[in-house]
Amino acid sequence: MNDILIIKPIDNELCAEVVDLILSIQQKEFNLSITINQQTDLLDIEANYYANGGCFWGAFINEELVGTIALLNMGHQTGCIRKMFVKKGFRGKEWGTAQKLLDVLLHFCKDNGIVDLLLGTVEQLKAAHRFYERNGFKQIKKEDLPTYFPLMLTDTMFFKLNLQKTENNGHN
Repeated sequence: MNDILIIKPIDNELCAEVVDLILSIQQKEFNLSITINQQTDLLDIEANYYANGGCFWGAFINEELVGTIALLNMGHQTGCIRKMFVKKGFRGKEWGTAQKLLDVLLHFCKDNGIVDLLLGTVEQLKAAHRFYERNGFKQIKKEDLPTYFPLMLTDTMFFKLNLQKTENNGHN
C-alpha cells in the first residue's frame, strides 16, 4: 500500500464532492431517508463551518475524497462534530482514515480552546458508536445536551467527550 492518506481543510470548491460522498453513504449504504435538503450546510461549507471558528476536513488518497469530518464551534468552549463519513473501502485499521480525521479535529480543538465535544448520530451506525466509545466519548441523553446544541432531525443518539479529562487521564 503506497498510497498516502492526506487530511486537509476543504472549502466550497469541493461541496459537490462532499455531497456525493456523504449522500452515497447515508442513502445507499445505510438506507437512511435523508436528503441534501435536510443538510444544506453542505452547500456552503465556508459559511456554516469556518465562519464561527470551526473547520471542515477531507481525507484524500491520490486526490480522491475518501472521508470527511467537520467541527462546528458553538461557543462556550464547545464543539460539535459533524459529517464524519468514510468511504467503505477506506475504513478500518488498514487505512486508519476515521482515526486520522478525528485526531486532526482533536488537535484543532486543543489549539483553539475547545474543551467539550458533542455529536449526534443515528442508531444504525453501530461501528461509529464503537469508534467514538474507543476514543473516550460517552453516550449521553438528548435532554443532557446544552440548549445551544444544533440538533439534526435525524439524530437519535448523542455522545460527549471532555478533552481536559482525557488529557488528565493520559488517554491522548
